[in-house]
Amino acid sequence: MELTTWNIPVLALRGLTVFPHMNLTFDVERRSSIAALERAMEGNQEIFLVTQREIGVASPEEKDLYTIGTVSHISQILRLSPTSVRCVVEGRTRARLRRLWQTEPFLQGNVESIPENETSDALSRSPRTEALLRQTYQLFGEYAELAGGVPEEVLSAVMDSRDPGYLADFIAQNVVLRHNDKQEILEELSPFLRLRKMNGFLVRENNVLGYEHEMEGKVREQLTRTQKEQILRTQMRVIQGELGEGEEGDDELQTYRQRIVELELGEDPEKHLLKEVNKLAKQPFGSAEGAVIRNYLDVCLEMPWKETTKERVSVDAARRVLEHDHYGLEKVKERILETIAVRQMNPEGKGQIICLVGPPGVGKTSIAISVAKALNRKLARLSLGGVRDEADIRGHRKTYIGSMPGRIIEAISRSGSMNPLLLLDEIDKLGNDYRGDPASALLEVLDSEQNYAFRDHFLEIPVDLSKVMFITTANTTETIPRPLLDRMEVIQLSSYTDEEKLQIAKRHLLPKQMEEHGLKKGSLRIGDEALRAVIRDYTRESGVRQLERRLAAICRKADMRLLKESVKRITITEKDLPKLLDCQPMPASLHTEKEEIGVVNGLAWTEAGGEILEVEVNVMEGSGKLELTGNLGEVMKESAQAALSCLRSRAAVLGIEEDFYKTKDIHVHFPEGAVPKDGPSAGIAVTTAMLSALTERKIRAGIAMTGEVTLRGRVLPIGGLKEKTMAAKRNGIGTVLIPKANERDLEEIDQTVRAALHFVTVETVDQVFAAALCPEAMPVREDSSMPVAAFAPVNRDSGSDAVLRQ
Repeated sequence: MELTTWNIPVLALRGLTVFPHMNLTFDVERRSSIAALERAMEGNQEIFLVTQREIGVASPEEKDLYTIGTVSHISQILRLSPTSVRCVVEGRTRARLRRLWQTEPFLQGNVESIPENETSDALSRSPRTEALLRQTYQLFGEYAELAGGVPEEVLSAVMDSRDPGYLADFIAQNVVLRHNDKQEILEELSPFLRLRKMNGFLVRENNVLGYEHEMEGKVREQLTRTQKEQILRTQMRVIQGELGEGEEGDDELQTYRQRIVELELGEDPEKHLLKEVNKLAKQPFGSAEGAVIRNYLDVCLEMPWKETTKERVSVDAARRVLEHDHYGLEKVKERILETIAVRQMNPEGKGQIICLVGPPGVGKTSIAISVAKALNRKLARLSLGGVRDEADIRGHRKTYIGSMPGRIIEAISRSGSMNPLLLLDEIDKLGNDYRGDPASALLEVLDSEQNYAFRDHFLEIPVDLSKVMFITTANTTETIPRPLLDRMEVIQLSSYTDEEKLQIAKRHLLPKQMEEHGLKKGSLRIGDEALRAVIRDYTRESGVRQLERRLAAICRKADMRLLKESVKRITITEKDLPKLLDCQPMPASLHTEKEEIGVVNGLAWTEAGGEILEVEVNVMEGSGKLELTGNLGEVMKESAQAALSCLRSRAAVLGIEEDFYKTKDIHVHFPEGAVPKDGPSAGIAVTTAMLSALTERKIRAGIAMTGEVTLRGRVLPIGGLKEKTMAAKRNGIGTVLIPKANERDLEEIDQTVRAALHFVTVETVDQVFAAALCPEAMPVREDSSMPVAAFAPVNRDSGSDAVLRQ
């Protein structure tokens, strides 16, 4: 047979297959496909329809199309919209795509006809063909019965057809098959084999439809059983009503409604809760939705909506409680009492939000507990350390499985009062991840201007938090987001002095540990000197937790001695401590106690309190290198650079060689190199040590200093003065040089520390040098026996304290 070739437009079909001698109607929306139809209508209305291999390809190329398709005649085109066309086509003959030589603006290719194998009369009458046709009639009849909706004319056309090839094409066009199965039928050229493949697909489809009907029957049976149970239960309730028996379900709903009305929550919340009760009434017995609604109503009704404690706003009573529970912390107590005084003058005022910031163990949490006791408020504590999920603060939607209200609402419900004191512990240790930022969720809670209508995701009704008093605790404000910190009033709690620790140990810690260890009041005696030794030599901390553990160890040893030995009283002295505590005293901080060249005692602040920070400087012949060692931070390195520049600018006045920065190598070292160090407060110590090493003048013994230095020799203020001065006293320092601007901070220093130390306030490095450096042999003038001063005298009118006299 002669082959026919065409150069005609090509239309790529998605999920459709067109068979010869079949009519098909479909919609076209792709721009290139509409252009192909329009091009075909301009010619002889012939177009090649071929199926895409993958439905998702938007702009198909030759590799994306099957090779075998159908050359079809366009019978009719109907434009539905500017971008959509409906067309009716009639399949003419199978054809093979030889080459797709155009893709824009439409597909066009070279197509070659495929001759089909004709069915001979002998083959069509053979028993084998008759058996295949009968099998086809039976399978299609089963398909029509299972699928439903098969038109009568289609069924009649199948039963009247005797041509195996045409019959296979007709069935494939009119049944639901995957597009690759239909393509397989289209590509089979033998009529007999084509019909046999079609029968195989019909067998598969009939099996699938059979399973679908089976599963549908099971679902329908289950629904029928559920409906039957619901009908029976409804009938049972009606019968119980006729007999006058109690209806538990109605009683439950009535109880809910009555409790909601009694709460007097307001129109909108009451309407919302009654709506939930009505939903519960419509739920069948034992339904999961009913359990969710019951849990929601129970949580809402357990809230203490109308419960408040009568606040005891008495400043005198609060002072007695605070003084009994805590020693020291005078400024913190005063600030708390001021808050209570405001409450006493304005009982209707909004709740206060206070943030207690201080090192570990100084009593932040216990202060909050004492405030709750003083105000007669219920206390609920929330530990926020490590909280990363925003839902922990705002709660979960009640539709989720296992949902619950947030920690704020849960704490109020637990406290049993609408005006409790909520203690938000460790607020500086909040985290955040993909589940949200809990610190941002706290912004509304800790804002007295917004929290009068706080909405928890679980409750969905507003809760007034304006009567709640919030106290938060933190070790530092650095990790608290600025918007959250702005909503709180920060109260700083500083480290305890040794004298305060002594009183705390005598009044609180030791009696508590003796009681916990079963020791009677007179069975263990520890003198003040022994307690001071424990504080000084066996603890290094800002608070008193480690001190309490040391006292607990002494009490344990006392228990063992009382049980083993026939003694009734044990007295502990300083000599007994190494044995009782199973450790040697901590070594004193590294510092110099004699006059040396290039060695200065600086003062440092750590979370455990103050420390002596020694600065060593060596000057060697070299090329002007400055080497800094001791695990220093960037700020401290820059401070050392500033100190060197300050000396260079004053070289002539200070008696230093003007080119020392070219001919000398300077090495600045901070001992205890494993400990990280940073901050600018060692500036004057580094400057003084450098000058001492360059001029070979000794530093006075028993002196320490702290302050930041500028390039022009000014001394700037520093922080942590209280802890630094305590470290100076603890290490036997007699004189401390501090910046003039820190003079106002001396009022916060403990009286015992102030009495033990001599403070020298300085404004310039000249005053530091005059106070810290030992006098040197000075030349004598020819006309006088008075020596020439090495440095300018300190200006007595500057307001500084008297400098050490030479």
